[in-house]
Amino acid sequence: MSAVSKVNDESIERAAAIIRGGGLIVVPTDTVYGIACDPANAQAIDRIYRIKHRPRFKSLQVLLASIEQLDGLGLDLPAPLNRLAAQFLPGAFSPIAVARGDCPLATVHAPADGGPRTQGIRIPNSALTLRILAGTGPLAASSANLSGEQSAQTVDEAVCAFGDAVDLYLDGGSTQGHVASTVVAADPLGRDGIDILREGVIPQSVIRRALHVNGGGLGA
Repeated sequence: MSAVSKVNDESIERAAAIIRGGGLIVVPTDTVYGIACDPANAQAIDRIYRIKHRPRFKSLQVLLASIEQLDGLGLDLPAPLNRLAAQFLPGAFSPIAVARGDCPLATVHAPADGGPRTQGIRIPNSALTLRILAGTGPLAASSANLSGEQSAQTVDEAVCAFGDAVDLYLDGGSTQGHVASTVVAADPLGRDGIDILREGVIPQSVIRRALHVNGGGLGA
C-alpha cells in the first residue's frame, strides 16, 4: 500500500530512493501537486503516461532545484531565454531548453522535421518543493490528476486519483491552485527573438518588456 508522509528529511530520503529505483512519487509544487519520476528512466515515464491516461504528444516538464543543473542534464538555454530565466526563475516561467547530444533525458521532444530536440523546464517558486528537489534531483513531472480532470491541490485529492499506483505521496498541505506558467521558446524569426507558446501567470507584455530593459535586447 502506498505511503503518505509529511515532507521532512526522512521522507525526502525515501523519495530519492524511490526515484532511483524507477518508482513514482507525488510532490507539492507552487501551484498544484505533481506526479514525478526520474527523467532519464523511460519505463517510469511510461508509467506516468499510463496511469494518467495522458496523450503521448503532451510532453512532461522537468523540475529543477536551480538553473545550474541544466548543464549536467545536457541542456542549454539559448539567448534570450538565458537572460529571461535569470529574471523570472524560480517562478511561473517555463523556458524551452535545447538538448545537446549528451542529454540523458527520456522526456526530450524530438520533432519529426529533424529540428533541435527540446525540453521544457521549470524551477518552482516554493521553498518546500526546492527542498524536495535538492534531495531527489531533477524530476520529470506532470500534474497529479487523471488527464482532463481537475489538478490535485491536496495530497488527498492526489491519492483519490492514483491510489496505489504511486509509491509515495509527499504531503505539503494545500497548494495555491492551478496557475499556468508562461511557456516561452527561442525563435530567431519571431518577434523579439521568442515564441510565447502559452501565456500564463506572467503576461506576454511583461516578458517582452523584460527583453528591452536598459534600452537594449537581452541577448547572449
